[in-house]
Amino acid sequence: QLVESGGGSVQAGGSLRLSCVVSGYSYSSKCMAWYRRAPGKEREGVASIYGGDGTSLYADSVKGRFTISQDNAKNTVYLVMNSLKPEDTAMYYCAALLGWNGACPQPKGPGYEYNYWGQGTQVTVS
Repeated sequence: QLVESGGGSVQAGGSLRLSCVVSGYSYSSKCMAWYRRAPGKEREGVASIYGGDGTSLYADSVKGRFTISQDNAKNTVYLVMNSLKPEDTAMYYCAALLGWNGACPQPKGPGYEYNYWGQGTQVTVS
């Protein structure tokens, strides 16, 4: 089970931190990712992180502004979002690919390779 939190409304240029708690699977063999879906658009990848060594990947649209990280002791993945823009407004979803070893898939496209999803948390930038 994945449970996200931390969304909200913020002005352009502001920051937010999203959290995703993973329950029921505490092994490092997994990819964790953040995806988002803006109104009228397809779901797209934002960032991913490999549970084993913390290698992270980012979509070009968020590189240099967003940072994905993990706390394995808390089984939690974070997404720190800085310099937020109105185009970052979307529902943000946490996703997990369990039993995975090696580099995570590039965070792009709708993320059909991920087999567990959270309920989403809304981020609104005005």
